[in-house]
Amino acid sequence: MNFKELMEFDKQIVEKYMDELLSINVIYEKKLIESMKYSVQAGGKRLRPILFLETIKLLNKNPFDFIEIACAIEMIHTYSLIHDDLPAMDNDSLRRGKPTNHVVFGEATAILAGDGLLNLAHEIMIAFVSKKLTKNNINGINIISKAAGINGMIAGQAVDIESEGKSIDIDTMKFIHSNKTGALIEASIVAAAVMSDADDTRIAALKTYAKYIGLAFQITDDILDIEGNEAELGKKIGSDELNDKATYPKYFGLEKSKEYAKNTITNAIESLNVFEPREKTFFVELADYIICRKK
Repeated sequence: MNFKELMEFDKQIVEKYMDELLSINVIYEKKLIESMKYSVQAGGKRLRPILFLETIKLLNKNPFDFIEIACAIEMIHTYSLIHDDLPAMDNDSLRRGKPTNHVVFGEATAILAGDGLLNLAHEIMIAFVSKKLTKNNINGINIISKAAGINGMIAGQAVDIESEGKSIDIDTMKFIHSNKTGALIEASIVAAAVMSDADDTRIAALKTYAKYIGLAFQITDDILDIEGNEAELGKKIGSDELNDKATYPKYFGLEKSKEYAKNTITNAIESLNVFEPREKTFFVELADYIICRKK
């Protein structure tokens, strides 16, 4: 399979298993489950679980042995999007080309749906570890949990909110982006490497790669919010400027931001030199995809 076919294949596997995990029979909380399913099934790139599965494959393990963890990662990501769109956060009305969760189900149910996905993800990961109890599996889900928590994604979101309308320095902006966006991307790769029993050299190389592509992903997001196509993106553009967000184009300008993204991708690819060329093909092509994407 070529790169695009492989991405689509992995995406379909993740979506199939997530549908099964969300086939929950309930009596009273049907609206909650419907709300959770609405955002999970709304589409998206499934980048984080794909990164997890492809890292497992890179290290010669069977990705189907870890599919639950890939699904849990996507549930964590989806929860963060539901909460990010809330009126108290970014107050967005469109996500992946569809009305956001709180627009459809109301703000209270959207909050609970996000909470439900986050907690379900941890239930899934704990159940996985209870069946496959190894030190590296425990360390892997700990990496994911930390990336989603107060020293990762939540920290980035908190500082992002506090910084709206304020003049902040570049280091603060980098903190926001590396945690809000980069932390879970990095965790998807590093956790997979740890759970695959990779050696320290390979884990370090993949961690460096993950940091660079997480950064490139965020810079590209910032650029797309200025010159992206709303129909392709599936969300409104210009929200960063409207909310007075700290972005790379705001600090460095559009052209320098594009150059910065390209240099970051070059560094990401070079960090994989510990792998044979045939082994790292997917990750090299993924790095290029990240800065060339239109959505």
